[in-house]
Amino acid sequence: MCAVVGVFGVENASQLAYYALFAMQHRGQESTGISSADGERIHLIKKRGLVTEVFHKGRLELLEGSCAIGHNRYSTAGKDSVLDAQPVFAKYKLGEISVAHNGNLSNKFEVRDRLIEKGAIFQTGMDTENIVHLIAKSSQEKLKDRIKDMLTKIEGAYCLIIQSRSKMFVVRDRFGIRPLSLGKLKNGGYIVASETCAFDLVGAEFVRDVKPGEMLTFHKNKEPKSEMIFESDPHPCAFEYIYFARPDSIIGGKTVYNMRLEMGKQLAKETPAKIDLVLPVPDSGVAAAKGYADGMGVPFEMGIVRNHYVGRTFIEPTQEIRDLKVKLKLSPIKDMIKGKSVAIVDDSLVRGTTSLQIVRMLKEAGASEVHMRIASPEIKFPCRYGIDTASKDELISAYKSVEEVCEYIGADSLGFLSIDGLKASLGDDTNYSLVSFDGNYFAGGNEETAGCSSYA
Repeated sequence: MCAVVGVFGVENASQLAYYALFAMQHRGQESTGISSADGERIHLIKKRGLVTEVFHKGRLELLEGSCAIGHNRYSTAGKDSVLDAQPVFAKYKLGEISVAHNGNLSNKFEVRDRLIEKGAIFQTGMDTENIVHLIAKSSQEKLKDRIKDMLTKIEGAYCLIIQSRSKMFVVRDRFGIRPLSLGKLKNGGYIVASETCAFDLVGAEFVRDVKPGEMLTFHKNKEPKSEMIFESDPHPCAFEYIYFARPDSIIGGKTVYNMRLEMGKQLAKETPAKIDLVLPVPDSGVAAAKGYADGMGVPFEMGIVRNHYVGRTFIEPTQEIRDLKVKLKLSPIKDMIKGKSVAIVDDSLVRGTTSLQIVRMLKEAGASEVHMRIASPEIKFPCRYGIDTASKDELISAYKSVEEVCEYIGADSLGFLSIDGLKASLGDDTNYSLVSFDGNYFAGGNEETAGCSSYA
């Protein structure tokens, strides 16, 4: 998922935004950008590449002002172009505006078609451009009212950070599908970010999550003003706990690492195996594998070494790159594995490509048996709220049984965490978004909708 950050009320706003984006690099690796506002104009730098590749001291010094917003891009459709990087900047009747967006508008195509009919010109396929056009075309006199007007016309999942020359607006959809948290900086300013791991790096104090349906307005040296735009109906995305978020982040008051540990323990109850040791698929499978090993009462070993200079395979845009990066990314410790019956635990199984190569790799390393365990349910439905599963044809569990998937990947057995098991792991205090598992498109869209997130 994309990362968004907003910093307000400090002179080194762009530098803090840079560090926050660095902490959230795992949420998007294709492009990054920061825009800053100094009260008179908005400055913007965005390019393809990682945060440390795009920004250096000289560039950050150009981003003047006490307000900065930033974005790391994880694309789910389209071409990898600098035009598709965010924040999106525009000049319009009220001055200048910059928008950073994480999520996916489920009615983006309908909104875009109506805008084009009225003469709007688009540079990219980003649904974020819809947001900018709707704000610019609104007949309301104040930006805040234009944002409210825009929100009545969009549906789906969104965390928005909108910057003018002197203000910052933060909005979270009423379902709270994507995470967004508010923090207080030591020198009195504020920070809003997709994950709390960004707060840890810049020394900010976690205040609270931005409420589903809430708008926060930041202006001058005042406390942020809160306003409920929509009635809350929380459905936070379970995939944040399963895969996307960093294990040290706190989402919805729950530490991600602990949730993954519980998923592993529950997986051991539901799908035990006769094994000698448990191995994780690093890095997002580590906590679940530890929980599985604890639940099974067998040793947990880091028997697969990850090359950390290779990016995450799931969010790579093409299958060819995914295939190559699995081989570059993971390497087994043969002496530890040879002659052993092993359980290999991963966080999810989407296309089956990575699992197939890992099972093959372990058997070539001498494992007598390889039992694949997945710490989430079968993914049978494409997500319309920002996960890279644009087509049902890409989901191996949508058209193959567990036994057929097991045969395809070459494992001796295959087990998934049940939907009820996932709910038990996460707790029964929240109605989580499980759309990839149960096909409940509560926020609009459906499994036949063409395309997923448009560069969100």
